[in-house]
Amino acid sequence: MSLPLHQASIVQFGTSRFLLGHVAAFAGEAIAQGVSQEAVLVVQTSSRPEGKAKASALAQQASYPLHVKGLRDGLPVDEQYAVGSVAGCMVAAQEWASLERHFIETARWVVSNTGDSGYQVANDFSLADVPSSFPGKLTKLLYARFKAGRPGLTLLPCELISCNGDVLKELVATLARMDYQDADFDAWLVSQCCWVNTLVDRIVSAPLEPVGAVAEPYALWAVQQTPGLVMPFEHSAVQVVSSLQPYELRKLHILNLAHSYLIDQWRYLGLSESITYVREAMQEPRLRTALNEVIAEEVLPTLSRELPDMDLASYWQSTLERFDNPYLDHRLEDIANYHHDKLERRLKPVVSMAKQHSILTPRLEKALER
Repeated sequence: MSLPLHQASIVQFGTSRFLLGHVAAFAGEAIAQGVSQEAVLVVQTSSRPEGKAKASALAQQASYPLHVKGLRDGLPVDEQYAVGSVAGCMVAAQEWASLERHFIETARWVVSNTGDSGYQVANDFSLADVPSSFPGKLTKLLYARFKAGRPGLTLLPCELISCNGDVLKELVATLARMDYQDADFDAWLVSQCCWVNTLVDRIVSAPLEPVGAVAEPYALWAVQQTPGLVMPFEHSAVQVVSSLQPYELRKLHILNLAHSYLIDQWRYLGLSESITYVREAMQEPRLRTALNEVIAEEVLPTLSRELPDMDLASYWQSTLERFDNPYLDHRLEDIANYHHDKLERRLKPVVSMAKQHSILTPRLEKALER
């Protein structure tokens, strides 16, 4: 049985499989466990036919399937869930009046994952009947809520952008000043709305048709503690932390660094014709040994000085399990895109940190030189 729409206090912008396997899945688990009643209204924002088809399926189904496949503590995981957190789905371009009414009357939290171009505003403006960009839509909806005399909202963006809450706040504030020229609205956005930086980490590897997702067991939603923050639910994958920086650095310089170092060795050893996926690379002894050695002898000793309280060894073990996931077809060629730029962001800072602590990093330095 579908949840009632008046229970959908979480407004989710985007029908992406990532959100279906991350925030909406966490919300569904919290509801199933009886620790939350906060359901989700999904908003389909793009003009893509596949997005509209997914929105239609979400609107018609009481739940959607989530298939969790991978490794956990060295054991295979193959679990299926029926996620029942979605109370409804609206296509913004077709149901703007209903969306605006829900935003005014029911919304308390806003979640988004709008892709790499989701924060691009271009020539959009929020006075349009239906703004084309996500920041434009959000500004228009927030102004309607402000004019209705309602309290502010908590905004929890999940885009892979550093300080995503701060960036989104500035985009909306700029549009608001330009389009409405209302000092009271400007003040309301700052004083009444809670703009939160978050970090997401889960591979949601494939969609299910007509709607649903396949995800790995590992999941993290790190949320920066912010004045006025109240989360919609509690979940084991959700961590409210004083600062996101250690989590960002840990992910960048362990998980992301390991991906890029794997690419370096994959190319250096001439294995690009015979090995396609990360899971296959981890079965090749030369690649696995090289990766383990650089992490154990250069990366972890360095990061342990910079991030002493982040349980780096445990995180590396969970990263290895993610790389070993037998169900995940993660193409090495995809990781190899913009390889040089990734080396500069992921490896070079670790080499600089290591020098400060007199730690030798010959393997990382060779990868940077190639």
